[in-house]
Amino acid sequence: MQIPENAKVVIPDGVVPGTVRVSGDRVESITDGDDETASGWIVPGFVDVHCHGGDGATYTTGDADEARKVALFHQRHGTTTTLASLVSSPFDVMMDAVKNFRPLIDEGVLEGIHFEGPYLSHARCGAQNPQALRDPDVTELNSLVEAGAGAIKMVTIAPELAGATEAIEWLSVHGVVAAIGHTDASYETTLDAIAAGATVGTHVFNGMRGFNHRDPGPIPALLDDPRVVCEFIADPIHLHMGTLAFALHASCAPWAVLVTDAMSATGMDDGKYELGGLDVTVADGAARLTETGSIAGSTITMDDAFRNTVKLAGIDVPTASQMASQTPAELLGLSDVGRIEPGARADLCVYDEDLQLRGVMRAGEWITP
Repeated sequence: MQIPENAKVVIPDGVVPGTVRVSGDRVESITDGDDETASGWIVPGFVDVHCHGGDGATYTTGDADEARKVALFHQRHGTTTTLASLVSSPFDVMMDAVKNFRPLIDEGVLEGIHFEGPYLSHARCGAQNPQALRDPDVTELNSLVEAGAGAIKMVTIAPELAGATEAIEWLSVHGVVAAIGHTDASYETTLDAIAAGATVGTHVFNGMRGFNHRDPGPIPALLDDPRVVCEFIADPIHLHMGTLAFALHASCAPWAVLVTDAMSATGMDDGKYELGGLDVTVADGAARLTETGSIAGSTITMDDAFRNTVKLAGIDVPTASQMASQTPAELLGLSDVGRIEPGARADLCVYDEDLQLRGVMRAGEWITP
């Protein structure tokens, strides 16, 4: 495949008509094009900070071979940078994942690890295994972070739990993103957690106390604070697209991120699956716990999330691209991915005018479909 000539190229400051020139694994230049005849889109490769699996494989067990399969699957759908998200697990599973994924991080297959739990609310655990839930433990976190040597990028915590404030402060001091999620916290407790150093809202609206005008809970605290980056799962199952549009307008879309929360069933047929030791049934693309019916992650890719945000929520392409690429890259402290500009890694997603994905380049190499 060749990079299209005279496409609409999304760059950090907007959109320019032109052709992206690549040398080795880097963007060399963007040549000028004709605005009137430019056709199709080239957007930066996607950065997914919350993904559990795909193609029948999972990150959640800490198995390196499965992790490699998941990463390659999502690369084919535009995710050129990803965190491996685990669900609530015993400490030994968490430590095994740190040790097993460290070589994949060194190799560049993964960017790092996200622990979604086990420090979550029983009342809002959703598809998290309640038997694995526990209060935050700084000693436990210290052991994991030391073993990972930079591998652990984000940890989701319910701030109302005993020890949560201390854990959030500790994570922020040690360079790990502290996220608020799966929480029954009050508005005030959420604000206290943000003041302690939490900077992300994990899949906002899902897995947290709902909004009430007399008892607002965590949602408006997360949406309204400019220090917080809010994750949104852009599928019609987790969020009505009107809710997504409202949230993006309320929170300022460029400071939000699109995530998949994808599980192993992504890219697979409907049927029976497993997540964190719990049985999951997928029907019509919706993954739910077999026993309770709770939503159990998504079956979308970042390609789906990007397109849904534009076509169903009415967000313009440059803003949706920023949410899918630039903002999550900045959240992780990455300066050479998530953007198209000279010197950046050549991670590109090529789209036609109808926003159908036609090609994915990662580090200057086309990804085999």
